[in-house]
Amino acid sequence: MSEKLQKVLARAGLASRRTIEQWIAEGRVRVNGRVATIGERVSENDQLSVDDRPVTQRVFKEECRILAVHKAEGVVCTRRDPEHRPTIFEDLPRLKGARWVAVGRLDINTSGLILLTTDGELAHRMMHPSRQIEREYAVRVFGKVTPEMIETLKSGVVLEDGPAHFDEVIEAGGSGINRWYHVILKEGRQREVRRLWEALGVQVSRLTRVRYGPVELRRGLRAGKYEELEKKQVAELRELVGLATAKRGKVREQDFGERSRAMSKQKARKKLNVVGKKVGRTR
Repeated sequence: MSEKLQKVLARAGLASRRTIEQWIAEGRVRVNGRVATIGERVSENDQLSVDDRPVTQRVFKEECRILAVHKAEGVVCTRRDPEHRPTIFEDLPRLKGARWVAVGRLDINTSGLILLTTDGELAHRMMHPSRQIEREYAVRVFGKVTPEMIETLKSGVVLEDGPAHFDEVIEAGGSGINRWYHVILKEGRQREVRRLWEALGVQVSRLTRVRYGPVELRRGLRAGKYEELEKKQVAELRELVGLATAKRGKVREQDFGERSRAMSKQKARKKLNVVGKKVGRTR
């Protein structure tokens, strides 16, 4: 069975399909020793290389794996940090012929759920704005928040990189001018949650991502720990972004959103759960 070359290399976590297509156009990718062409199909019998470095044949057989990591504050999401700060890629399960790819990022002062996968194409699709995948955050703010401000946050605020808004803003308790909210949005611009609140003169004193799409941060998963998602959850995520169809029938993307929003309103004061296995530690 053959597949498109850029799809195979993206699944290996080397880069997004668009980037790999650029590499192919630049002559950096070879198939069986010859320069590859965009759109050509390859199979496990073909020898692939990028910049003269062989790509293992395991890319044709490697099962997609996903980790749910509870990132702690003070940890960065880069693979290597010039300031030698701890990263989310330390102390992860070892892989042969593949690598862990982060689905988006969290800034150094933000904690919570971040997904890592061996499937680069899955990561790219989950991050792409066209997929409209929800991200949910628990945020503690310092400052007076009025109903009018909540409506402004939902209707839209103009930031330096364009308009932005929350799809949902759910009150989650607190006292005085220190209040908790759960907010939901469908894109992942840099520091977007903080910037939206700050645009209205409200300071964010704590920020935790508790959900990415249908995957929720499990209540008992401590900061610095990770869990591996079960095969059923992996299949649901792949189906969500159009990479596979589960045997039980197609699940509409909006179904996840409807279920998640209902759950958020019921559990806004609690961290949410993810069913996982193989609990481990990251630094």
